[in-house]
Amino acid sequence: MSFPILSLTIWLPILAGFLIIAMGDRPARKVAGIASILTFLVSLPLYFGFDSSTATMQFQESLAWLPSFGINYALGIDGIAMPLIILTTIINVIVVISAWEVIKDRPSVYLGAFSIMTGLMIGVFSAMDAILFYIFFEATLIPMFLIIGIWGGPRRVYATVKFFLYTFLGSVFMLIALIYMYNQGGSFAIADLHALALSKDQQFWIFLAFLAAFAVKIPMWPVHTWLPDAHVEAPTAGSAVLAAIMLKMGGYGFLRFSLPVTPDASAQMDTFMIAISLVAVVYIGFVALAQRDMKKLIAYSSISHMGFVTLGIFIAFRLLAKDDASGVALGIEGAIMQMVSHGFISAAMFLCVGVMYDRIHSREIADYGGVINTMPIFAAFMVFFAMANAGLPGTSGFVGEFMVILASFKTNFWIAFLAASTLILGAAYTLWMVKRVIMGPIGNDKVAALTDINSREFWMLAILAILVLLIGVWPNLIGGVMHASVENLVNQISTSKY
Repeated sequence: MSFPILSLTIWLPILAGFLIIAMGDRPARKVAGIASILTFLVSLPLYFGFDSSTATMQFQESLAWLPSFGINYALGIDGIAMPLIILTTIINVIVVISAWEVIKDRPSVYLGAFSIMTGLMIGVFSAMDAILFYIFFEATLIPMFLIIGIWGGPRRVYATVKFFLYTFLGSVFMLIALIYMYNQGGSFAIADLHALALSKDQQFWIFLAFLAAFAVKIPMWPVHTWLPDAHVEAPTAGSAVLAAIMLKMGGYGFLRFSLPVTPDASAQMDTFMIAISLVAVVYIGFVALAQRDMKKLIAYSSISHMGFVTLGIFIAFRLLAKDDASGVALGIEGAIMQMVSHGFISAAMFLCVGVMYDRIHSREIADYGGVINTMPIFAAFMVFFAMANAGLPGTSGFVGEFMVILASFKTNFWIAFLAASTLILGAAYTLWMVKRVIMGPIGNDKVAALTDINSREFWMLAILAILVLLIGVWPNLIGGVMHASVENLVNQISTSKY
């Protein structure tokens, strides 16, 4: 076994998190900052040392963990998982910067919880054993539960209980499906589950079990109602991590489990999945348009944008029926690109709201107006991220959505038409917010007293702005590493198991 870089990337932030909590508040910020930067630096060889010409799992590690149950500590990544790990380590650095001066109450526990959660999320994207995946998948709930429950808003208890129940109960069905498949094939290795011969009836029920877990996590309509409450009550960094990374665990689960394990059931359910994805894109876009709370508006925007992820994934089966392999790859790659892009943009949008909330302590759109007059540098950042959120060409927000719309057009004009409506709806609700918050004359005395962003806030937003622009003008930065893995996935799902 080569140097265990994945284990280091997972356990460095987890152990650092416990150390931060144990050391207390005084050194917490410095230790958290060092740990987040080290985790990011450790993760870089995963990108620069990645062989994009092969679909083989790379940086593999394997140790017998519970051999009597066939459970191994097995890690490895491909071109689907690796970009999500890099996204996670970057967002971890941004989160520490965002909380540096803002969190006064028990900062050691706050920053420690985020550090632990970072390692657990990397574990989700690295696991090659289904039970290890499940443990990491569920363990991420604990630090987020504490972050919202302790540092959240007035209705934090309601939001945390709802968040925990929705996500935990959905995952129970996934565990049942994994145990059933173990009894069928005698292995929890994800690669062995991919190769398991299952009848169409077996696939159907297993698909529903996976759907219960991953649809809630994304979240898809109609099991999305926990997300706006969680976002509104969560502290700023909690909202950023929830939108940027935790939602992506659902999309990743569909790609890693649902499609290759149950391809026939996925094809059977494609119409249903496409339909509810379009509901998320269109209907939730209108819901976002009606919001008066900035955080809630961005939360509903996230649900709408994540509808593109599931649309891109399941439109693949329509294209398979037409023997359009390039279209299948285009849809799936668009879904992955959308996950990474949305991770940066949604984090930036929530952090922008957090910058204003730290000054005025309000998220209501009506309490602002004319922010550009007192915070011109901040206003430039927020307008840029708002444009990216609306899918402006040249930003990362355009790339994934355009790829999914193009794949949709290959199968059905009306699906593409409905999907493309998000470009109008996204511009409508985003520009509506920008017009009332940023533009125009100064709205009140509180806005008149605002001061522009400091150097900490500038670099926090500047890093994200650079990444959003870089991916927008050079999408192959991400797309280039995923081609072989996506083609392998297409080959897996194109062969019926039945």
